Formats: sequence, C-alpha cells, structure tokens
Amino acid sequence: MKPTTRGTLAAVVTCVAAAAAAAASVTPAAAIGTVPVPVPLDGVEKSLNVELPRLGAELPLPTPGAPEGPRFVEGRLLPERVVPQLPVAAGLPGVGLRAPLPEILGNDFNHLGLDAPASDVRTLGPGLTLDAPLTAPNPDRFGLPDLQLPAAGVLTPVLQAVPGADLGLGQGL
Repeated sequence: MKPTTRGTLAAVVTCVAAAAAAAASVTPAAAIGTVPVPVPLDGVEKSLNVELPRLGAELPLPTPGAPEGPRFVEGRLLPERVVPQLPVAAGLPGVGLRAPLPEILGNDFNHLGLDAPASDVRTLGPGLTLDAPLTAPNPDRFGLPDLQLPAAGVLTPVLQAVPGADLGLGQGL
C-alpha cells in the first residue's frame, strides 16, 4: 500500500471516529421530548407562613418530520400531492399539582393530587392536490390528450393524541 493511500485511509478513519464520538455525546435535553418547568413557590410560602401547592409542568418540544413526496399516479399529468403534508411530532403539556387540604375528610387525607403527564401528539398538516385540465396522451387520438375538468382538493390535517390524568387524595404533601 502506498504511503498516500495509507494517509488517506487514516484520515477517513479519524473523521469517522470523530463523527461517531460527536453523535454519542448528544445532550440529554435534545434526547427527550419535554422540558420540565418547576414553579417555585417557596418564597411566598415562607413569607406568608402558609402551605402552598407544589406545582410543576412539562412543555413538549415539537419535532418536524420529513414530508412524503409527491406520488405519481398513472393517468394524471400532475403528481397526486402537489403540496405534501408535513408531519410534526410533539406532545401535550403535562402538569403535576399537589395541594394541601385541611382535614375535612378525616385524618387520612392531607392533600389533593393531580398528575397529568405529557402525552404524545401526532399531527399531519394540511396538503394540496391538483389535477390538470388535460389527461395523459390518448393513443386513440394519435397521442393527443383529452380535455377534462380541472380538480383541486385540500388534504385534511390529522391530529392524534391519547391524554390521561390521575386525580387523587392522599397523606402528606
């Protein structure tokens, strides 16, 4: 093997190793789909000398996906989806709340809790489809296209989610 070939091969291997190391050291914030948002109420609690609820939230990070390209259909001059639908994956915000309760319901229940975790949402933006006023070449008419009515349509957006929540009473705060 020539020295220039060995040098080139070593440079390529070094670049691949550097790219793999960079991909392995992705920050944890980029790896998750939500960002926690604490609501600090400790200062108000200490200054007013009352017990306040504990509150926290999670905000989703939307991530756009790759749109499906236009689909060519036999017998049409224009593709089926002129403006493709854009998929976006995100989530519904989550919330966690624990509020103190006076001992109205007895000694066993000291707080009211609501946990609504962030849930996934799958969306697909609206798209557009068009059809030309001419058909594909017709062999019966010596390759000339036939006339037809032009068509336009809107592809409806899609929204899918399965939210959930848990409401309960318990001891302590």
